[in-house]
Order: sequence, then C-alpha cells, then structure tokens
Amino acid sequence: MIMSKSYKNFFNFSKKNIYVIGGSGLIGSKIISDLINYNANVINVDLREHKQKYVNYHKNYKYLNFDISNQDFENPNFIKIFKKYGDPDVLINCSYPRDELWLKNNFQEINNKSFKKNIDLHLCSYSLIAKDTANYMIKKKIKGNILLFSSIYGFLGQDLTLYKNTTMKENMTYPIIKSGIINLVKQMSSFYGKHNLRINAISPGGLYGHEAGKKNKQNKNFLKNYSNKTPLKRLGHNNEVSKLVLFLISSKSSYITGSNLIIDGGISIV
Repeated sequence: MIMSKSYKNFFNFSKKNIYVIGGSGLIGSKIISDLINYNANVINVDLREHKQKYVNYHKNYKYLNFDISNQDFENPNFIKIFKKYGDPDVLINCSYPRDELWLKNNFQEINNKSFKKNIDLHLCSYSLIAKDTANYMIKKKIKGNILLFSSIYGFLGQDLTLYKNTTMKENMTYPIIKSGIINLVKQMSSFYGKHNLRINAISPGGLYGHEAGKKNKQNKNFLKNYSNKTPLKRLGHNNEVSKLVLFLISSKSSYITGSNLIIDGGISIV
C-alpha cells in the first residue's frame, strides 16, 4: 500500500528499536510490516522466520531465532540480546507459546502437568520478560513502551454457544493466563510510571485466521456463530489490530498507561 505523505508521517518510529516477540504470527507479522513502513528498526523474536520474505532484505529488519519458553527464569537470558541488537525503545509481546496438549486444556481432558507447563510457557514468560526489560530500560534511562497481548477472555467467561456444531471446546488455562497479563500491566504501570515507562495491554476478540494449535482454517460454523454474536457481524482482521498497536506505542498515546484496550467488534458488550 502506498501512503500519502501526510499519512506516512503520522507516526514517527525512525531510529526506534522495536522488539516484537512472536513477530511471525498472524498479528505479529502485520505489526512488523507496518512498523517497517514507518521506518522503525524491527527485531522479530520468534521460533521461525517471517513469512513475508521481502522484509528479509529490508535494512531495518532483523530476525532472531529465540525460544522464550526455554529461557532459564532463574538466570534470565532474554535481555542479553539487547547488547547485540540494540537497546529497546519498545517491547511488544504477541507470542502464543503453548504445549502439545493445548487443545486438551478443557475441563474434562486437562492434566495437571500440562496446566502448569502452559502457565510457565505463557504467563511466566510474559511476566518475567516484561519485568526484566522494564528494569533494563530504567538502568539505561530509556523512556520506553511495553505492550503485552491479552484477550477478551482475560475478563470474560468463554461463550460456549460460539462452539456449537464444531469440535472446539472451552480452555481452562487460557483465561487464567490472559487475566494475569491484564493485571500484570496494571501493576507494572503503577510501579514503573515514575520512570517514564508506559505499559499497556491489547485484548483482541476473534480474528480471521486459523484455530490456535491447528494449521487448518477456522470452522465455518464457528465463524457464523461468532459473527452473529458480534454487533459488527464479523471477526476482526490483523491489520485492524496492528493499527491500534502503532497508536499505543507512539507519542500520540503519551498519557495512556496501565490500560487494557479492547478491540473486538463489540462482542464483549452484548
């Protein structure tokens, strides 16, 4: 997409180092392409490379193969990458780490080991990486941003009617993780605000893409059920989420911190 000069200059990320954890996923890949359009220096931290290959040749893009779920939380190593790739002005975590039994994390099939593992993989990695990055920013006197991804199921119970005539089930672990992230953001913004760090969360509703833990596209009945429940009568698109990200990490939102911004087509209000 070719932007007009005035729109192109709406956000200014020139010379900003922005780390995107989970940058190869549905949301992360769009965030990265938008950030590159606004001249940010982007570091994609993920287990696999970005699908949109053109960014591999862009001077402002770097890829780092890094498994956040395998880091030693007693001896954190994530912040070591800042020495190689540059101090962070912004950290965005839109990763979705989960174990091989994720699809069986419903109330009937879940086992204790998988539950604990997924809490460690997702909630603990989000929390400790955010904390370590914030402390690093303080040490370096960086007035930066940390943006974490939650979900509408961080503050809502899952509507099981959305899964009617599908094989999809509720997930016991997911809302615990996502509600924890929302409250982490509140607590961190309260503590780190005096250091000029802004910390926020985004809670998307359903997005067009694929089922979590599966490569196949979303079930047609789920899409129908979800759309019928949503005031806008559809799911969201990843580019709609990425535009909210750009706003939250820019100077345009300089007085927003500790917030959980909901982008769900209105499904959480009905």
